[in-house]
Amino acid sequence: MKKNTVLKEIETPNLMNASEENTTLKIVIVGHVDHGKSTLVGRLLHDTNSLPDGKFAQIQQSCKKRGMPFEWSFLMDALQAERDQGITIDTSQIWFKTALRNYVIIDAPGHKEFLKNMISGAAQSEAALLIIDAKEGVKEQSKRHGYLLHLLGVRQIAVLVNKMDMVNYDERKFNEIEKEYRAYLKDIGVTPTFVIPVSAREGDHIIAHSDKMKWYKGPTVLEALDKFKQTPALNDLPLRLPVQDVYKFDERRIIVGRIDSGTLKVGDEIIFSPTNRSVKVASIEQWHSDDIASKASAGESVGITLSEQIFVERGHVASHKKNAPFLTNIFRAKLFWLGHKPLVLNKRYKLKLGTQEVTAEVKEIEQVVDTGNLERAKQSQVERGAVAEVIFRIRGTAAIDEFTNNPRTGRFVVIEDYDVVGGGIIDLEGFADQRVKEQNVKSGNLTAVDSHITTDQRSLANGHQGGVLWFTGLSGSGKSTLAMELQQRLFAKGYHVYVLDGDNVRSGLNKDLGFSATDRTENIRRVGEVAALFASAGVIVITSFISPYREDRRRARAAAADYFNQIYIKADVKTCKTRDPKGLYKKAIAGEIKEFTGISAPYEEPENPDLIVDTAILSVDESIALLMEYVQKQFVEPVKTMRDVIAGGI
Repeated sequence: MKKNTVLKEIETPNLMNASEENTTLKIVIVGHVDHGKSTLVGRLLHDTNSLPDGKFAQIQQSCKKRGMPFEWSFLMDALQAERDQGITIDTSQIWFKTALRNYVIIDAPGHKEFLKNMISGAAQSEAALLIIDAKEGVKEQSKRHGYLLHLLGVRQIAVLVNKMDMVNYDERKFNEIEKEYRAYLKDIGVTPTFVIPVSAREGDHIIAHSDKMKWYKGPTVLEALDKFKQTPALNDLPLRLPVQDVYKFDERRIIVGRIDSGTLKVGDEIIFSPTNRSVKVASIEQWHSDDIASKASAGESVGITLSEQIFVERGHVASHKKNAPFLTNIFRAKLFWLGHKPLVLNKRYKLKLGTQEVTAEVKEIEQVVDTGNLERAKQSQVERGAVAEVIFRIRGTAAIDEFTNNPRTGRFVVIEDYDVVGGGIIDLEGFADQRVKEQNVKSGNLTAVDSHITTDQRSLANGHQGGVLWFTGLSGSGKSTLAMELQQRLFAKGYHVYVLDGDNVRSGLNKDLGFSATDRTENIRRVGEVAALFASAGVIVITSFISPYREDRRRARAAAADYFNQIYIKADVKTCKTRDPKGLYKKAIAGEIKEFTGISAPYEEPENPDLIVDTAILSVDESIALLMEYVQKQFVEPVKTMRDVIAGGI
């Protein structure tokens, strides 16, 4: 169904101005399909006089023309297609006021196929109205919606047992439903704020108490809304300004975005995450106004200029230095899965965190929860409609907040094949903030190319240290085979890895070099310098070169310094001759290749290699196992220790 086919026959007025938005309570209304959500909201609009003049009569006339009875839900349902199908398929928002405050009610669909829209609606809300049909009772979707509200951090919930007129306003029926649903919510750690018997169609207990249910002594729906507590004002939370885009006007670069929380003033020193660069706010730009703004608050879309030009792009998050967002490449997610294909362990997905889009790997599925019976199980995948606690590992680092600290930046959605397949909230308990204190760079006559990202920052972001695995050995010893296989294994684990071998380097960077002793030396020198750059950038670079001379390997080690690991891929000439994968030994013996190492040119074995892999006696799998163990010890374990130190505050 295409969204461009919508036809709005009814619009509710936005009774709020910009200054009132932060005092508005956002309510999501959810429930099983046909349990009466839209009818309830339509009735609320009418009974609180929140409809524009003449709109009620307009809908009455529209129903008459169609030859159908009047439905209160038509006052809410904004999509023509929804009227044709009789169900709500997208979230809609209405605004109204009571004597106490402003409200936005978000109507979310109840049909199972549209749960992702329900999640979208709930993710914006501070409280919820959950509808249960008195005649049908508690359904699977009722339990699912209750769990999702809990999962998304909605703690204020009023359960409305609707259509009481269909069960003759039976107190016993209401009590049965209340008892069953309270027991379910208690098991997931939720206590409903209110449970109210109503008839939305007849207007019972919407804004006034009903003589038909004198046995009920609690609040009406409107009274319950006014009893919900306002969450802390967004202005009181730490500053979060996710960057939407960077505009260029003349010589100015304007950073634009919507302030999610906190306040921003001209002259404030702010820090951009994840780059960790700090700068002062030079100006706050306003659209369609000549006024000069000195301050902006949560909910406002702004453009700012900076005191100096630094690199900023979409997805970065501006904050004050104090109470900056959590910077990490790993976090726990409480996740609801909507994908037609299951969420799979070790698979990579795209996450949307505000304006950030990051690639993340599922490192662990801690538990999967059946929302019906609340059974928990350890599984290797998460099926459609299931809830799970999952550990995500991000490629790079992202600026995030724990949901309980900042609901605006503590939520996320999962994208696969350009579709939303899941969503949830962020739990950072047990994880360390990987933000490294900004380094003061002392400039001299030389300008450093990469002066603001430390080695530790790269290691923490990647989950491993950078380094050079310098494979040396005779042609046919298995260097390239092992290099490519090791690259595949490491890449599958999410490591940043790249292979430099003789063929790809000599076809480009070193295509001007031959195989004389001088050219071999220059070949290895260049490769050593390139490998050192890769390593300093945090990459595990595997070099696969014969590199027959000890002095050349010493120079390569000097170029890479502590990054260098010499790996001797050992195999004698006899073994290499029997393999001869490229037919080079045969050609060398026939004299077709001059200065061929092992035949007509010497090979100087390493004297003190960091690791020996003897391929004459080890299979490929055994060799790879040995190499993987080495990488774990040399490149991964030090980063785990580093995180432990940070977590311990040492």
